[in-house]
This record gives sequence, structure tokens and C-alpha cells, in this order.
Amino acid sequence: MIALTKNRGFQLTFDELTISVQIGVHNYCERRSTLPEFDSELSLGLVQSNNAEIAIWDKEGKWFNFGNDEVKGWVETKEIAKWIEAVNKSKDLEELKSFSETI
Repeated sequence: MIALTKNRGFQLTFDELTISVQIGVHNYCERRSTLPEFDSELSLGLVQSNNAEIAIWDKEGKWFNFGNDEVKGWVETKEIAKWIEAVNKSKDLEELKSFSETI
């Protein structure tokens, strides 16, 4: 499943896990402080960023811990692609943890 989040990013859900990739105001990315209003991005035709905030969780709502937080900020495109691939290949958060050691 693919879900859009208010012109700020997207979520991809594979069998058991979901990854969220967000590039909006207030997210941990280069756009963090670009606009004063939270919903101001809704009126933009195109939103771009060189990096993004990612988060991953399972069907029960348990979040993946990246080592020091459940959200990882300022992640560049190539690394995002690696995380998406790891989420797609993992059957649960424990298996994702073993994939994450190679990212």
C-alpha cells in the first residue's frame, strides 16, 4: 500500500512493516524551517528536499529504533532506497535490525 501525507511525504506498507518518508516543515530534513505554517505545503505544486526524515513500524504499532531514536533525520536519497529495500525484505522489526547493520 502507498499513502500520501498532506504533500509532505509518503508511507509504503509491505507485508508486516511500514516505512514513512517525510520532507515537510517540522520534519527532520532541510525543509524543517522553510515555511512558518504547518499546513502551508498543501498549496504547493511540488515539494522537494535533498534529504528526509524516516520512521518504520510494524502492524502492532511498535516502532523501529535506529539506535538513539525512533525517527532518523536528514537521510539522503540513496540511504532511503536502502531502507525501503530492507523493509521490503524483512518479515519483522527483529529481522530489519539485522539488515540495518549493512546500511
